[in-house]
Amino acid sequence: MAYEWDFAIVLENLPVLLRGLGVMLQLWLSALAFGLAAGFVIALGRMAAAAPLRLLARCYVELFRNTPALIQLIWFYYAFPIVIGVQLTPFAAAVIGLSLNTSAYAAEIFRGGMQAVPRGQWEGASALGMTHAAVLRRVVLPQVLRLMLPAFTNRAIELAKTTSLASVLAVQELMYQGRLLSATYYRPMEILTTVALIYFMVIWPGSLLSAWLERRLARHG
Repeated sequence: MAYEWDFAIVLENLPVLLRGLGVMLQLWLSALAFGLAAGFVIALGRMAAAAPLRLLARCYVELFRNTPALIQLIWFYYAFPIVIGVQLTPFAAAVIGLSLNTSAYAAEIFRGGMQAVPRGQWEGASALGMTHAAVLRRVVLPQVLRLMLPAFTNRAIELAKTTSLASVLAVQELMYQGRLLSATYYRPMEILTTVALIYFMVIWPGSLLSAWLERRLARHG
C-alpha cells in the first residue's frame, strides 16, 4: 500500500520547528564567531618563532581535526565539567565543542593564506619599522582575506550542518525538535523531510555565495 503523506501535523507544529531553527541559528553564529577568532590565534601560534608554541598549536589542530565532532561535543558536556568542577548547560557545551572544532579548521585556512604572502613582503614591512601586528593588519590580511573567503564560506556551511549533532545533548535546536515531534506523532517522513528542507533553505544561500565568490575571484585573478 502506498504511503499517504500528511503534512497537517507539520503545519500545526511549525512554531516548534521555528523555535528550533532560532536555537540552531544562535548556536551556528556563536560557534562561527568564536571559532574564527580562536582559529586566527591558533594560526599565529602555528607560525610562531618559538618551536614549543608551534608544536602546541599543531597538536591542538590535529586533535580537533582528527577526532569526531560528536565525540567532542559529548566530551565537553559529560567530561569537561569533571575537569573544571562546573556543570555546563547543553547549549554552552555545544558552543564550546563546535567553536573549538571550527577553530582547528579555520586556523589552517588562516595559516595557508598568510603563508601565501611572499616572505619578502613581511621582511620589507618589518624593515620599514612596522610591528608584527601592523604587518598583519596593513600588509598581509588585506591581501589574503578575499582569497580565504570561499574557504571560510564552505567552513560556515559545514558548521551549519554540524549543529544538528547538538541534538544528542538535548539542545533544543532544529534537529532535536524534529526528532521529538517524530517520536510524538509517529510521522517521521513528513516531519524529518520538513526539517531537511528548512536546513536546505538556510544553507543553500551560503552555497550560492561561495560559488559566486569563487567565480568572482577567478575572474579577477
